[in-house]
Amino acid sequence: MKKSILITLVLAVALSACGALAATPAAEIPPTPPLATPQVVIATVLVTVAQAESIPSPIPSVTPLPPTEVPPTVQPPAEAPAQAPVQAAAPGNAPVSDVVYIDSKMNGQVFTNISFSGDRFSLKCSPKEISFDLNATDVYITRVDMYYRIRDKHSTYVPEWSLGGTMETDGGDHFWMTYSGEAVNADNRKDQGWFDVQFVGLNRYGDSVGRSGKIEGLVTYTTNCQ
Repeated sequence: MKKSILITLVLAVALSACGALAATPAAEIPPTPPLATPQVVIATVLVTVAQAESIPSPIPSVTPLPPTEVPPTVQPPAEAPAQAPVQAAAPGNAPVSDVVYIDSKMNGQVFTNISFSGDRFSLKCSPKEISFDLNATDVYITRVDMYYRIRDKHSTYVPEWSLGGTMETDGGDHFWMTYSGEAVNADNRKDQGWFDVQFVGLNRYGDSVGRSGKIEGLVTYTTNCQ
């Protein structure tokens, strides 16, 4: 009996629950929006195709060909025969003396091409004059003075230097002069002596720029015909 009552209560409760569920309205589910119909857009794109510039083909390097005709061989000019040393004429009808070319070691720092017209001159006998010639290598030299001394060949006494004179010039680097046996100071004359020479270069202010070496024992000076 009790079992029947219990079953009846369970069924009643179940039915009440079902009724309650039926009475509660179900929540509305929002409708799914319709899918948009895809639209196909056709866009016309104009593409400008640039005409490719024609690239010139590389020009091959051309190696010049040798001339077909070989130019004639030019023969070098024949060497001129060596000339004998220049000789300077002594004054009057005196015999000619060979030019004396001074060793370059005697040039000093400012001169070159020093030469004498001979190796002797005299007070009374020919040749009575001697000429000197040289070139200056320093552009500041505008004047060259010649100094001399006469050493007696039979004595060891060495006198002081004396001014012989100023050389002539072409306004450039060339200087020369002719010196007479009579121009030698009477106190300096020797019957047989060595005529030593030295050249001094001066600038336009009269200051010494440089000098040659002492050219000694090359030129003989005499007072008589010995």
